[in-house]
Amino acid sequence: MRNKIVAGNWKMNTTPVEGVALVSEVLDAVKDMELNHKKVVFGVPAVSITSVASIIGDIANVHVASQNISSYDSGAYTGEISATMLEASGATMAIIGHSERREYFGESNQVLATKVDKALGRRITPIYCCGEVLEERKNNTFQTVIKTQVEEGLFHLSMEEMAKVVIAYEPVWAIGTGETASPEQAQEVHAFIRSLVSAKYGNEVADNLSILYGGSMKPSNASELISMVDIDGGLVGGASLNASDFVEIIKAM
Repeated sequence: MRNKIVAGNWKMNTTPVEGVALVSEVLDAVKDMELNHKKVVFGVPAVSITSVASIIGDIANVHVASQNISSYDSGAYTGEISATMLEASGATMAIIGHSERREYFGESNQVLATKVDKALGRRITPIYCCGEVLEERKNNTFQTVIKTQVEEGLFHLSMEEMAKVVIAYEPVWAIGTGETASPEQAQEVHAFIRSLVSAKYGNEVADNLSILYGGSMKPSNASELISMVDIDGGLVGGASLNASDFVEIIKAM
């Protein structure tokens, strides 16, 4: 049985003090929920990983994630944070290949493949992001784009390694553009991604792979999206910065 996952991506928002307050409010609201086969993830700025991890402690199925990870182990790479550092700080997951990292920082599929390797090498679960921009959606090349992103970023992994990965589908064209992706459109792509994994690694790995939706999930659409057969939760942006909104999405799992 694959896990349902709601992962917040705070992006470059909140101070460590604000982050601890937000996590504490969310955890207090969900403390009586049964989280078997469900995970709650806080993707926080790097400066908040240690403080948020200390609040989470050993609560089952609650994790802190980094929003990035270095493709280097150590050395003269000013500003980079290695997998070893993240693990020591308390991160157990890492968002890799977010559309903003691809667009603003020029991260290629090849660089992201290395980052996936670094995460897995330190027992950090990669949340590997993929997705198309509006032009690729409109000209109907989105499946080719996503296929390339998944194959070049992940398909060098062994079967055992692939079984440890989470994928997040981001329809970039539906984030802050006024355009919206219907649950049916999202389901179509999630099913396509699962079929790619099945063709490479077999049905068992594909059936147990958690694929999250990262296209502006919020309380008003979370239940409908997560009810789709191949949508296993969300990578949540803005709504994760509001405790009550994030809690409502968690409850929709």
